[in-house]
Amino acid sequence: MPELLDLKNMRIAITSSTKGIGLGTAKVLTSLGAHVSICGRNPRTLKEALNTLHPRAVGIKCDLSQPGSATKFIEYTVKKLGGLDALVYIPPPPPSGRFTDLTIDDWRLSYRLLIEAAIEAVNASLKHLKNSDNPSITFVTSIAAWEPLSGIATSSVLRPGLHSMTTLLARELGRQGIRVNAVVPGYIMTERLVEVAANRASSSGRTVNGELELLAEEVPLERIGKPEEIGYTIAFLASKAASYVNGALVAVTGGLHKSTR
Repeated sequence: MPELLDLKNMRIAITSSTKGIGLGTAKVLTSLGAHVSICGRNPRTLKEALNTLHPRAVGIKCDLSQPGSATKFIEYTVKKLGGLDALVYIPPPPPSGRFTDLTIDDWRLSYRLLIEAAIEAVNASLKHLKNSDNPSITFVTSIAAWEPLSGIATSSVLRPGLHSMTTLLARELGRQGIRVNAVVPGYIMTERLVEVAANRASSSGRTVNGELELLAEEVPLERIGKPEEIGYTIAFLASKAASYVNGALVAVTGGLHKSTR
């Protein structure tokens, strides 16, 4: 029934949400009645994001590369929104590059953003989610977790850990009524995708737009996705319509993915 998809008055924390997939998701969730809390490292970008969102949105400067920052964000969310019904963990983009281009510090930062901060956010959220009548956690990962992609070695190696965390937490927390799922985006029009296209253009001699067109041609739907299209899937997973969806890795790729290992 339509009311099952209604997010009215749900309280949702969204990390890395001042642009790209995070901001697109915040727009979708607030349009469906949710109260959201967003965060980002840049105060100017945070202010701009809040100006584009519904008054139900609040936000705080938060650098997830720093230990304790995820906990601070969840505590802020609970204080401002009066509780927590859903956590949407979107990692900030980790350092890009081929394996041989990356330093050990790049790998440490990537681990912090993709794994450690996610664990911290979950741990900070659990005591609050247990008080909700529709609690959920959604991780946003990447198609690179299934099919390693040249140029984003850190994502290709570490994002599969978020898939394993999804499965593990779904089994452990499901017994407490907390659903845990992951959304796996394909090519979505974000700054990271433009960066990938620019890296390809530097060696191919084509333009960035030309590389983006080639990427779109790889997708059966023949286009690159929009951030809001990830947000629609996240909205469903947070709603009561998904009350029996737990432990799922939901591909939003336009049919690009070849494997669901």
